[in-house]
Amino acid sequence: MTSSIQRFTKTHAAQLSAISQKTFYDTFTGTCTEEDMQWFLSKYFNEESLHNELDNENFYCYAAFVNNEIAGFIKFKESSEHFTEPLNLKSLELKSLYVHTPYHGKGVAQQLMNCILQHAQTFAYKLIYLSVWEYNFKAQTFYKKFGFEDSGYQNDFPIGNTPQTDFWYWKQLV
Repeated sequence: MTSSIQRFTKTHAAQLSAISQKTFYDTFTGTCTEEDMQWFLSKYFNEESLHNELDNENFYCYAAFVNNEIAGFIKFKESSEHFTEPLNLKSLELKSLYVHTPYHGKGVAQQLMNCILQHAQTFAYKLIYLSVWEYNFKAQTFYKKFGFEDSGYQNDFPIGNTPQTDFWYWKQLV
């Protein structure tokens, strides 16, 4: 399936809010209480928060469109805040990569991943890292296909009052 890729700007905050809430809910429903889920969605995927992210010139968000519908998106930024030692490499943090359920298995995620890999190559980044939920085996398998490895680091990623743990994966580009 062919999709077109478009960089989102602050004018797309409402669209990003809607697709972020939908895809996050679909991915993590049942892993926490509904109350915790709604709190998380309203706190992190509201239009104002996303507008502020998109207004940052060092923050990147690209959406994949199929037949004028958002099929998925990727968000990333330059960052080494989680891995300064021992690497000290020019790094990108992949913040989010989500695909709307009807487009799973149709190549959208691969196109979005290629977007960050091309950006990393163009601007000479040496490391890409991301945080993935410990029980999201499908995502872990996907990242491994692109050469990401479990770094051995992990972090807490609670959804409201529901504890969750994420693993840090990384891909060195040197």
